[in-house]
Amino acid sequence: MKIKKGQKAKADPKLTGLSDWVEGTVIDVENNPFKGLVIAIKDQMGRIFFGEEKYLQFFSKNNSNACLQ
Repeated sequence: MKIKKGQKAKADPKLTGLSDWVEGTVIDVENNPFKGLVIAIKDQMGRIFFGEEKYLQFFSKNNSNACLQ
């Protein structure tokens, strides 16, 4: 799946340091030569989280209400 800006995603607590998954919108996608695909998301509170693709779960318009935990 190709990740695009504006797509909805959830960030793993291992990435955020919080107790729950954080839902946000993709604001940046970067191909890092050392880490691979690095994605930044921004949540409703304006916080920005970024990390490797393995710490994020993406959902399409078809399953935006799906539980990802």
